[in-house]
Amino acid sequence: MLEHSPKVAALARRLTAFMDEHVYPNEDRHVREVAEGDRWQPGALLDELKAKARDQGLWNLFLPDGEGGPGLSNLEYAPLCEIMGRVLWAPEVFNCSAPDTGNMEVLLRYGTPEQRRGWLEPLLEGRIRSCFAMTEPAVASSDATNIESSIRREGDSYVLNGRKWFASGGNDRRCKLIIFMGKTDPHNPDRHRQQSMILVPMKAPGITVLRHLPVLGFDHAPHGQAEILFEDVRVPASNLLLGEGRGFEIAQGRLGPGRVHHCMRLVGLAERALERMCKRTLARVTFGKPVAERTVTLERIAESRILIDQARLLVLQAAHAMDTVGNKLAAKHIAMIKVAVPNAAQRVIDYAIQAHGAAGLTDDFGLAAAFVMARMVRIADGPDEVHRNQIGKMELSRWAPATPKPAGAAAGLAVAGP
Repeated sequence: MLEHSPKVAALARRLTAFMDEHVYPNEDRHVREVAEGDRWQPGALLDELKAKARDQGLWNLFLPDGEGGPGLSNLEYAPLCEIMGRVLWAPEVFNCSAPDTGNMEVLLRYGTPEQRRGWLEPLLEGRIRSCFAMTEPAVASSDATNIESSIRREGDSYVLNGRKWFASGGNDRRCKLIIFMGKTDPHNPDRHRQQSMILVPMKAPGITVLRHLPVLGFDHAPHGQAEILFEDVRVPASNLLLGEGRGFEIAQGRLGPGRVHHCMRLVGLAERALERMCKRTLARVTFGKPVAERTVTLERIAESRILIDQARLLVLQAAHAMDTVGNKLAAKHIAMIKVAVPNAAQRVIDYAIQAHGAAGLTDDFGLAAAFVMARMVRIADGPDEVHRNQIGKMELSRWAPATPKPAGAAAGLAVAGP
């Protein structure tokens, strides 16, 4: 059995206790507050719980040491992410929710001191939220090189044009920052050097939030997904991240940890669905005996246990690889969890819905919303098909014939190119 370090075990106990005392008992209140008034303006509950979490030192748990966080590795953070993921909105209570975590990591890694002061500090304090604008409706965004939005230099400014959608958090009234990906050099022969990323204030002239995008009927308020139009949006040239042509590089650095976070949160959702399934089938009686005693139920519970444990171990393996060999060499592990975990969670949650009967289709147990989240993550941050292709190519590369070295190469001689 895997054991956590004393530091992580202590944090896990504190986090679990916080969830037990403050989050689970308030799930119904959260639903009520979202339903009242402006759905995109969060109610009082989140602010109350965020203040408690911060006071207890359960804040910015994803951050490295020296930046205001506990300094956890990916492997150490993973079990904490699972605990928070058991309730869809709980990560925000600890300032550990997407897309803010990824955006904060981008600013930490690639931001200038000025960019950090202006945007990272209020994000770390939880005073504002942000969104990430990459996907576009007009192109197949599973290939990020297809992006058509433009970032054009004009003197001391950049001018942005394009239409983005599924910009997570773009509807939230607290969203003050957009990280926008577009092309600064669309004719560069290297398709991975055409894109750049730039920081855009949400209030900049020319930005229009066209609509919120429901996901299988769920709007996920007060966060949600937005479709946003950018028309001649002008921002200072100093808002560019890292440099022209570095957008793809930033995206790859951002998405690796983000995929681990998504997957561990889904493990938490699946674990809670299994817990609900067990309790429900033990309490319900059909044709003279508990549903839990039916062979089909036992098989589904057993399969769920296997799927969840397999998923968790795969994610921990990926997190360990990221910590030890880096995100680039861990690419296959990251791709594997991105396929395996959402599919496993979706199956477990589906079993739990079936075990609840008609009640599983309602909002009463949170299973429908959990199912939608698992289904959405099969597309978010790259669809299953893209990751499977990547895994297949990397696996084949292990067995492909080695390319013969030119004469003299073995002896360490310089070999001129054509």
